[in-house]
Amino acid sequence: MKQKFTAINSTCVPISIENIDTDQIIPARFLKATTRSGFGENLFCDWRYDKQGKEIPEFPLNDKKYSGEILVAGKNFGCGSSREHAAWAIHDYGFKAVVSSYFADIFKNNALNNFVLPVLVSDSFLKQLFDSIYENAQTAVSINLENKIITNNSTGKSEYFEINAYKQQCLLNGFDDIDYLINNKSIIEEYEKNRKF
Repeated sequence: MKQKFTAINSTCVPISIENIDTDQIIPARFLKATTRSGFGENLFCDWRYDKQGKEIPEFPLNDKKYSGEILVAGKNFGCGSSREHAAWAIHDYGFKAVVSSYFADIFKNNALNNFVLPVLVSDSFLKQLFDSIYENAQTAVSINLENKIITNNSTGKSEYFEINAYKQQCLLNGFDDIDYLINNKSIIEEYEKNRKF
């Protein structure tokens, strides 16, 4: 069982680039490991560091004014290959949610399976959110998973987001797929006992 996900109220790290693919999220040369830990240090590696391994100061993950548990990203986030390591890296870095106006389907599912909430918002809400963060890096965002509402605390504007009902329940209860089955063991056993063949 993982930590339950109910609500987040956090500042954000903005990366307004569109069409960020999974190779940019975690470059292929880091995919040799088979455990999920340690990927966070290489999140966006080729954008965070120059060829000498020095931090690129203007990249948001290196900019000290940005921090928080929410990554706000440009449209079409997580496109490209289906590597689950992209979700591992985002989670391992410390992000609990990614906000964008479009997610690649495979990335979205990988994120949900790894306790990272992909919050799909409208283009206009995303633009206003970027504007708020760039104007004030301390802009906080509230995400209420139970009610499926995201709020830009700077403007007070909220938007409803969709999430698969099963995955919502898993996140709210801190369940992966195995935990969910174990938690429903008595119901499954009762069904099997009364099932007519």
